[in-house]
Amino acid sequence: MFEKKGSILTVREDIKVFDCTIRDGGLVNNFHFTDEFVKAHYDTCVAAGIDYMEIGKNNSPTLQSPDDFGKWNFCKEEDIRSIVGENDTNMKIAVMSDIGRTVASELLPKSESVVDMVRIATYIHQIPAAIELINEAHAKGYETTVNIMAISKSFDDELDEVLAALSKTPVDVIYIADSFGSFYPEQINKLTEKYLKVAESVGKKIGIHAHNNMQLAYANTIEAMTYGTSFLDVTISGLGRGAGNCPMELLIGFLKNPKFKMMPILKFIEEFIVPLEKELDWGYSIPYMLTGQLNEHPRTAMKARDENDTEYRELYRNLLNE
Repeated sequence: MFEKKGSILTVREDIKVFDCTIRDGGLVNNFHFTDEFVKAHYDTCVAAGIDYMEIGKNNSPTLQSPDDFGKWNFCKEEDIRSIVGENDTNMKIAVMSDIGRTVASELLPKSESVVDMVRIATYIHQIPAAIELINEAHAKGYETTVNIMAISKSFDDELDEVLAALSKTPVDVIYIADSFGSFYPEQINKLTEKYLKVAESVGKKIGIHAHNNMQLAYANTIEAMTYGTSFLDVTISGLGRGAGNCPMELLIGFLKNPKFKMMPILKFIEEFIVPLEKELDWGYSIPYMLTGQLNEHPRTAMKARDENDTEYRELYRNLLNE
């Protein structure tokens, strides 16, 4: 994004565009992407100038069955290298660790891995385990982020305590995660101020991971960025769980930074996303809109969508009565 200083336009060097297509998109198909798809996506992100690509999760096969999930839910080193080689590019590679589904001892030292960053997804009640994993990943040489999920259900003092605890860890980036797609821009504004106040005092950055239940992922991402958020999560065509995420092509068009290129993204959409739309279902839907408006976990929307349940009034009544 450009900022005007006097009569000179300057680029905000702190902004990092962070692709989550394979990881969040993997929640749509249980991570059963073909190597061809993942390699084409990697090449696209490199050509488009994307800063980070999250290639999947590094959950443990001892905690989740490989019979139920594709290999991008486990991200073995040899599988990652089969796509990126030594990743001799300017783009960094990330994986996500779910607290409760990851075994810290299975994490290779950075010196033995092509992965640059470990992203930690945690609920507030799991923060002690998240801090342990942050420390473990840093000790092994990785950059780290932490995504505090379901914060729309937390109380201010509870979130303040969590942010204070995380500020004392070596984590590099603390994420505002709109897990339920329930936030409006004015709420994102206030959260950005809250997170920045803590992060900047200890030399950390903040990020935004927005879901599109109410068609606000793009608006909320821009709002967070405008007020100082540095790491901006996107997916190509918004591919992601249920309602999806902030579309990469929208954000790249907004930033107007010549570093980023639109043509490779459009090529990938033509060749891979258009056919995928005939197989997988994601994006705006009434069930996800309702759970977003009511600030509820999308599990009800997931079930309705999976079962092609279009009795929306009944769904709404049930949600109101929960």
